[in-house]
Amino acid sequence: MAPPQGQMRPGRQLAVLGFIFVVLYLLVFFAGGASGSFKDRLEPKLGLDLIGGTRMTLQATNSVDGKPPTAQNLEEARQIIENRVNGLGVAEAEVVTEGNRNIVISLPGENRNLDEVGSAAELRFRKVLKAADGSGTAAAPPAATAAPGSVTPSGAPSATPSGSGAPSATPSGSGGQGGMAPAPSASATPTPSASASASAEPVPASIEEQRKAVEQKVGAAAWQAASGLQAPADLSADPSLGDKLKPFSTLSPQEVAVLPAQMQFNVPTIGCAQLDKRPPASISDPKQQVVSCEDGASKYLLDQAKVLGTDVDDANAVLDQTNAWVVSLDFTGDGQGKWTALTREAFNNEGQACDATALGQDGKCRVAVVLDNEIVSSPEIQGVLTGNSQITGNFTQKDASALAGQLRYGALPVTFEPQESQNVTATLGASHLRAGLLAAGIGMLLVIIYAFFYYRLLGSVIFLSLILSALLVFGALVVLGRQIGFTLTLAGIAGMIVSLGVAADSFVIYFERLKDEIREGRSPRSAVPRAWVRARRTIISANAITLLSAVVLYVVSVGTVKGFAFALGLATVLDLVVVFLFRHPIMTMFARTRAFLSPRVSGLGRALPARSQQTQPRNPRAKEA
Repeated sequence: MAPPQGQMRPGRQLAVLGFIFVVLYLLVFFAGGASGSFKDRLEPKLGLDLIGGTRMTLQATNSVDGKPPTAQNLEEARQIIENRVNGLGVAEAEVVTEGNRNIVISLPGENRNLDEVGSAAELRFRKVLKAADGSGTAAAPPAATAAPGSVTPSGAPSATPSGSGAPSATPSGSGGQGGMAPAPSASATPTPSASASASAEPVPASIEEQRKAVEQKVGAAAWQAASGLQAPADLSADPSLGDKLKPFSTLSPQEVAVLPAQMQFNVPTIGCAQLDKRPPASISDPKQQVVSCEDGASKYLLDQAKVLGTDVDDANAVLDQTNAWVVSLDFTGDGQGKWTALTREAFNNEGQACDATALGQDGKCRVAVVLDNEIVSSPEIQGVLTGNSQITGNFTQKDASALAGQLRYGALPVTFEPQESQNVTATLGASHLRAGLLAAGIGMLLVIIYAFFYYRLLGSVIFLSLILSALLVFGALVVLGRQIGFTLTLAGIAGMIVSLGVAADSFVIYFERLKDEIREGRSPRSAVPRAWVRARRTIISANAITLLSAVVLYVVSVGTVKGFAFALGLATVLDLVVVFLFRHPIMTMFARTRAFLSPRVSGLGRALPARSQQTQPRNPRAKEA
């Protein structure tokens, strides 16, 4: 084999490697949200199996044809599930999509039952019975405001939009356009009606016990004062009442959820900050009146849900005849009849169920579109709607598309099946971390001992290469944890341990090639570049196969197996960087040292006898010939 062309300059490769280290650790210490002490900046993001917590993988399926949902539908589902998880009152919850049909929920440091968050999204259409201030402060009920939009028959001229048309906007206080009359003032004391009265259905024993616990917490005086309210209290007229009701502001969302709906609405010190974080299951019963908030500012008492998400066939953002963005609603056959009955009841305000605070600009009742615990829109009903309907308002294309997506998702035949659930205590997580690091350390130590025993001086090259690879991997884990949220799990540590075998393979390939060159009688200085040329292709092929396997495993797997594949692929790539930028250059430099020329020190062995003696033919006649 001909000698390689050109003369190698190992200093250049080592300089490039040094530059990579400098850039990487500058990112570790100063970029991507690096803060805190020196130790804090060097901490990678650890998975739940190492620090404790709960992890659940949900698989979304289309119940009609069994195919995965679209990317848009999966993202809508992720947002809804994230709102549900946040409603549990946990901190640092992470809800992400994985692949084309999986949603992964992670709660670090928390052991929770997440079964309910994967249930089907609950879309409800409820008539707004009353409205009040939702700030939770001791203030009088606010004046009624305009509805954020209206509902009209599809194809009919759109109602003049109100002050705000965003799907989650609060009613605008600036008044509507087009000469609409302002809504009646809410300063008058509303009279209770039959439809707004508390539900007479029996209360489960468990809820009754929880209510007694809340009563003991707020005190008898506060509970008695709240029970006697027939409407939202005007605390400016009676400051002493505000002092009595103040303990309700200290209740947790879970404690507020067990209170009767009338009490949640009438007590002004119960605000949207508490109501928005109630467990979704506490207000999921369509046969019960509930209290919900819009944009965290307005508190509504809502009637029973007469129309459900399963009654919606489709919802789309379209341009109407006036070139304004509206949301078009299509209902199923049964759903259309329910929707017609609800709009007739709201348009005529049958039984005066909607009091003055709940009416829109035209004096008509509003219907709140409630997705789980959130009001996404509360348009005023402009007529009895017997066909397809439109929700109008000051919508942009983005606002209309967002509202249509929320309405449409409630009607999608999407279900979630738990694929993997894991609960790890903090103590067990720390034990996993110690065991993983111990296994990695033992694996590296065994490789180094074998390297020094078999390759002697070359063992120092293996030792330094493994140290550099470990530093590169560690820095990459810290940076990736901040930039893309990658978490190091026990499976990831296992992937890195496996990568030690891949690194050892590249050592063996290179050094055995080098021994072959020495045995053929070449000097170490000429043997190093020849061995590199012969070993390079094999090393690249072996690492490429490992990397390809890791990529395939990452694509087709779910859960913690992805962490194993990612860690294995990352360690393999960085091993190639060390091979090209450190191992070969350092071997070139060692070949010029006096110690490297000694077979006993270098571990390369001695050259075999001359070729002429090895290849001397055994048959004398063949030699003469």
